[in-house]
Amino acid sequence: MGGLTGCATQQSALPAAPAQAASPDYNYIVGPGDTLNINVWRNPELSSTVPVRPDGKVSTPLVDELVAQGKTPVQIARDVEKALAKLVRDPVVTVIVTNFVGPYSEQIRVVGEAAKPQFLPYKQKMSVMDVMIAVGGLTDFADGNKATIVRAAEGNKRYSVRLQDLVRRGDISANVEMLPGDVLIIPQGWF
Repeated sequence: MGGLTGCATQQSALPAAPAQAASPDYNYIVGPGDTLNINVWRNPELSSTVPVRPDGKVSTPLVDELVAQGKTPVQIARDVEKALAKLVRDPVVTVIVTNFVGPYSEQIRVVGEAAKPQFLPYKQKMSVMDVMIAVGGLTDFADGNKATIVRAAEGNKRYSVRLQDLVRRGDISANVEMLPGDVLIIPQGWF
């Protein structure tokens, strides 16, 4: 019995997650499942709203098989302009993302003892509190203060986070920013 008590009170050997993580120059990267509103100025018949297919490509009037995955909306607009330039004089294109999913490499994944484990599209300045609200909080069996963030952007470095203090006790000092590709792992508690 004494061995179990020691395990239950043992502190995490992982460093605490840094409170701020995002850089101010983040640009959204388009991924499969996103919806793009492509507007061609003075050519409404060429404008359309299209989904990014699972293969990462889109098709619009006069432009077939354009790769959208992994690019910013501005890069996609320039690609559409280049493709249309063969058929339309001086096309001016804008691309607006209207449904956000993002590429798999940038999605936030929540596994373990969350009420609704799932993936979430990354948003700039997204915090672990935002993530916990989206997944419905912790289950009754979660050991939230032993949760970890696996940070893909730093070579899968692991950080400890105090979810129980944040979610159940309202300790805002436990709130940290997320980065694209982070995985939040919430273990089950023994008691």
